[in-house]
Amino acid sequence: MSFEEDDEVVLHDEHSEYDGETGTVTQVMETMFGDATYTVNFAEGQESGVPEDSLEASEE
Repeated sequence: MSFEEDDEVVLHDEHSEYDGETGTVTQVMETMFGDATYTVNFAEGQESGVPEDSLEASEE
């Protein structure tokens, strides 16, 4: 599933301080391999370069 700007998502990355938190996609970037990475804003900051498989659509 791909995401677009302003989508609400939940981050699943045990190495991130935002693991399990809900945020908003603010930027979608395409890698040279055609995959998408995302910048996600959270209440206390943002995470850049997030791969699609680390995100889940928020049910909120």
